[in-house]
Amino acid sequence: MDTTQEDETAGRSSSGVTVKPVVNAVRILRFLTETDTPERAADIARQLSINPSTCFNILRTLAAEDMVAFDPASKTYSPGLGLAKLVGHLVTQGQRLDIARPLLQQFAARFHVTVTLWRQMGYDRIVLVSSEASPSDLRIDMAIGQRLPIFMGASGRLFAAEVDLDPTAMRAAFDKIRWARPLEFDEYCQQVQFAKEHQWAIDDGYFSAGIMAIAAPVRDRAGAISFAVSAVMFRGQYIGADADKLGGEVRKLADKLSNLLF
Repeated sequence: MDTTQEDETAGRSSSGVTVKPVVNAVRILRFLTETDTPERAADIARQLSINPSTCFNILRTLAAEDMVAFDPASKTYSPGLGLAKLVGHLVTQGQRLDIARPLLQQFAARFHVTVTLWRQMGYDRIVLVSSEASPSDLRIDMAIGQRLPIFMGASGRLFAAEVDLDPTAMRAAFDKIRWARPLEFDEYCQQVQFAKEHQWAIDDGYFSAGIMAIAAPVRDRAGAISFAVSAVMFRGQYIGADADKLGGEVRKLADKLSNLLF
């Protein structure tokens, strides 16, 4: 079978006629993700029986969209960052949260708290992507999808500890937040520094009156914060040394989540 015939065959499926360039693009991506080494365009075309000119044009388009990476020195192609991000977002929002749910439920039941997972959304917001409440009669329920300013709450202090903002920019962001009770900027900065040093943070009634939260960062393999996991409870439920111990437990939970999800 010649390459033209093969291209025609690639454009058909049991469900009817499909778009040949799309089919060939999928075949190329599948081939690159299954092979262990970067490949030259001519070798990809030969292995997949795609017209060389067609294969080159598809690869050039995929490279422009960051779906594949091109090495100009070796003139080879490999899976790109865009493809990894595309797959990563799909898995993170679906299967990964399902995998983590039993761990969150166990922690919530053990410490009688509500466990939440927050993720950065854009440059100035965090969004609640998972919430598991304690099975006790008196508990705190939080709605999935709610958004907060990125520096608000215990989780916000973790994100604040990661950014490299000058004091003026940090103060501007701080002043836009509506706190439930008075909080001085200098005190907030001290709490952010504590979060940076101890890898867990606390918000004692500033996010919401009568509510305390303790959060720790869930990091990906590169060490960046992917999620912030937070234990949410009523104020006075954990105080002093007990709150510090819970902070350590939340950090352990965050480490387990990092190992589980990444």
